[in-house]
Amino acid sequence: MDELDTPVLDDHLHLDPVNGRGVEAVEEFANHGGTHLLVLNKPSWNLLDGAATDSEEFREAFELTLEVAEDASEILDGRAWPVLGVHPALISQLVDDGYSPETAGDIMRSGLDVAAEFVAEGPALALKSGRPHYEVDDAVWEQSNEIIKHAFDLAGGVGCAVQLHTEASEDLTEISEWAEESGLPGDSVVKHFAGGRLAGPVKSVIAKKAELRTAIETGEPFMMETDYIDDPERPGAVLGPKTVPRRVRWLLQEGHEEAIHRAHVETPAMVYGIDTEATLAE
Repeated sequence: MDELDTPVLDDHLHLDPVNGRGVEAVEEFANHGGTHLLVLNKPSWNLLDGAATDSEEFREAFELTLEVAEDASEILDGRAWPVLGVHPALISQLVDDGYSPETAGDIMRSGLDVAAEFVAEGPALALKSGRPHYEVDDAVWEQSNEIIKHAFDLAGGVGCAVQLHTEASEDLTEISEWAEESGLPGDSVVKHFAGGRLAGPVKSVIAKKAELRTAIETGEPFMMETDYIDDPERPGAVLGPKTVPRRVRWLLQEGHEEAIHRAHVETPAMVYGIDTEATLAE
């Protein structure tokens, strides 16, 4: 397939080196013109024998993601960066297993502490956190918000961005205000699986044509993602690895060169401090 004359970044993709396709999915992405990836660790219960409950179990899951991201970089014309953190649904699993919301919150904060170590030491680019996108009781919701604030404190300390998994919304300005209060710039907070319109965090827009059109119309910073989950029981979910390169080709045909540059060069530089053009030239 003809190469695209631009960096092509998928801002949120999972690779499962234990149960999934792993680097085979990266090859599919690269063969369709993809050049850069942000590889998010899968939930610990997908990689380990069960949900992580202590720092060492989180570390084990994170190291698997670091390894597969390094392997991905060997395949890509650009490179892959790991983004590490704790999936917000873990709190529900822990509470269902008998932990109090407060203890579950402590466990999740310990996982974020380990992730921040990997950012501080260099192999990881950013943190991920969030809150459930489904209904939970008040105690779980309050703990989840405290976990987000802890992620912001850590990110401010190590100087990195935070990707957030939250409920669907077009207004998350309150969360951006929490970041600012933690000393983390608002443009260092990314809403993963965003629609085309969002107040507050930077949008990581799911790569569906309608949402991308809306994001372009706003004129605001945005990125593109598939949220590919690399699950053999759900091939192609949420979107397949080839989707972002295909959407870039479509946008080029539609005459949206400026928007492509914004999504794949300008916004990643602003949010993460990465240079997708320079790393493509290496």
